[in-house]
Amino acid sequence: MGIFSIIFAESGLLIGFFLPGDSLLFTAGFLASQGFLDIKILAVLTFLAATLGDSFGYAFGRRIGPKIFNKEDSLFFHRDYLEKSRSFYEKYGKKTIVLARFLPFIRTFAPILAGVGKMEYRTFLTYNILGGLLWAVGLTTLGYFLGSTIPDVDRFLLPIILLIIFSSLLPPIIHVFKKKEHRSRIASLIKKRRP
Repeated sequence: MGIFSIIFAESGLLIGFFLPGDSLLFTAGFLASQGFLDIKILAVLTFLAATLGDSFGYAFGRRIGPKIFNKEDSLFFHRDYLEKSRSFYEKYGKKTIVLARFLPFIRTFAPILAGVGKMEYRTFLTYNILGGLLWAVGLTTLGYFLGSTIPDVDRFLLPIILLIIFSSLLPPIIHVFKKKEHRSRIASLIKKRRP
């Protein structure tokens, strides 16, 4: 039940953006290969947690999301993001729902912004299911497969998990530091925190 809760929270609750979904799915799959968990039950539970979490995030964004944008200087949300999210999801929505699964932080906010942007729910659900399969079932199965086929894979478990964490954090970090406005915002936050 703990794995379900973490994947659900990371997929659609604002408080879940810091949770380690990728490494958790891989590790759970690995543990299943060692006989600690049932891979079939694990795959179904993680898939349900991912798709239900995203659907919850979408519903939250659709009903309550626009109120978040009333505060101009909010840390995560700005009023102008509302219009940007609407136009972004009209143009790239389908692809975003699937790709966001593999990007920490973004996977938590993507379904909320889809709801705020009023993406059609049927379209959202289709790509939510596809993304849930590729991410939740895919990473769990990868952990299971490597645990089942590579001898003494437990020696490499920590480096593999660190590689997964690094590779999933790299794209958002590059994106943030590529834009001058993001770099300026980070620099001003650091200056404010200095004593």
